[in-house]
Amino acid sequence: MRPEQEGRPAADRCGPTGYRMVGENRYREQVGFYYDEIVVGTVIEHRPGRTVTEMDNVLMSMLSMNASPLHIDGAYAAAGPWGRPLVSSLVTLSIVGGMTARSTSGRAIANLGWDRIHLPNPVFVGDTLYAESEVTAKRLSTSRPGEGIVSCRTTGRKATGEVVLTFERSFLVPTEKLPTEKSSIDDRTGY
Repeated sequence: MRPEQEGRPAADRCGPTGYRMVGENRYREQVGFYYDEIVVGTVIEHRPGRTVTEMDNVLMSMLSMNASPLHIDGAYAAAGPWGRPLVSSLVTLSIVGGMTARSTSGRAIANLGWDRIHLPNPVFVGDTLYAESEVTAKRLSTSRPGEGIVSCRTTGRKATGEVVLTFERSFLVPTEKLPTEKSSIDDRTGY
């Protein structure tokens, strides 16, 4: 419990969900969860969704050096199997992965890995993507006291419900207070 919350009823200590009370009638937005707050089996629906634009596809394809005409050349793509440019899978992964970061790994110390990335259906400019993540495992780190490893499975869907991406990811997250420290990282950094 934080000092400013001592003596208050539980309902008053929390304030609005997703916020930390930092003073009288004053709250600060929270990013992610500490290891201690994560529960295996929890499913997080990530919002807002994101409508993919032509600029997203062309710019991110070029930034990642994926110059395939399938993604950036409308005339070439029109003659192909899709009849229009296909959004690069790197773009889809970046958008869906980015959607999840604020809540699943907003407090992460490190991203540890991505596994089982699958792209079962295509994404096109104009599609709106949504994502959800399920926490599948967690354990305290044996080599880094005060930190834990969290794993989750993420599914990216179009607004129609069609699945376009699934992946598993693991990341390192701090416990609320490291055993050797007198204050949390939030207190030391103003978060």
